[in-house]
Parts: sequence; C-alpha cells; structure tokens
Amino acid sequence: MYTGRDMSKLAMTPKQEWSGDELSYFHYSLSQMAPYLNQEGTTILREINEEIVSRGGLDYLY
Repeated sequence: MYTGRDMSKLAMTPKQEWSGDELSYFHYSLSQMAPYLNQEGTTILREINEEIVSRGGLDYLY
C-alpha cells in the first residue's frame, strides 16, 4: 500500500522531485480515472507520464 505524500503536498512539488513510488502510484491511480478527469487532471497525468519517460520508464523508476 502506498504511504507517501498525498496529492495536496505533491501539487506544488516539481515532478522531478517526486519519488519513483509517488510517480508509479499516481500514474496508476489517475490512469484508472482517466475517463473522468477534467483538464487539470489530464495535464497532471501527462506531466507524470513525461517524467516517467524521462527516467527511463516504469521499470527504471526504482
């Protein structure tokens, strides 16, 4: 179970400073809710995806 920082703390933190666990957890969570996200939510998901790619993908986050 994820026990890291919640979105209210992460919202003002650059994605480059998020841990691999945080990126992975919120990537999964937001992807599951993607059909229901508003523009801000889809922007956050896109930024998370871009950060994951810049780190080499999900297999390389840890």
